[in-house]
Amino acid sequence: MKSNELLDPLIPGSDLVAQGLEDIKDGKISAYSLLLQVAAPRLKRLNIDVPPLAGIKSPEEESYEHQLYELIKDAGGYSLYNALCGRIASFASALEARRA
Repeated sequence: MKSNELLDPLIPGSDLVAQGLEDIKDGKISAYSLLLQVAAPRLKRLNIDVPPLAGIKSPEEESYEHQLYELIKDAGGYSLYNALCGRIASFASALEARRA
């Protein structure tokens, strides 16, 4: 994916993807890097390579969704989790529509 597409403010959630990819590159476990692990299958279908994130449990040990929730539970918990998931879904949907 072209970096200008990731940073395009007209695509909702592009900021989350850009930050998540940066955090993964830096080896940082953050809400953004874990969110991309959750969304990786859909993002990969959109030709966005989501590298594995070092330092987290494999999905067989604990789902990425649970790891994300554990990380953010004190900062907004379920509401924040739903907001993040909604924004990444909006990003993927908007990108799918743009490419159609």
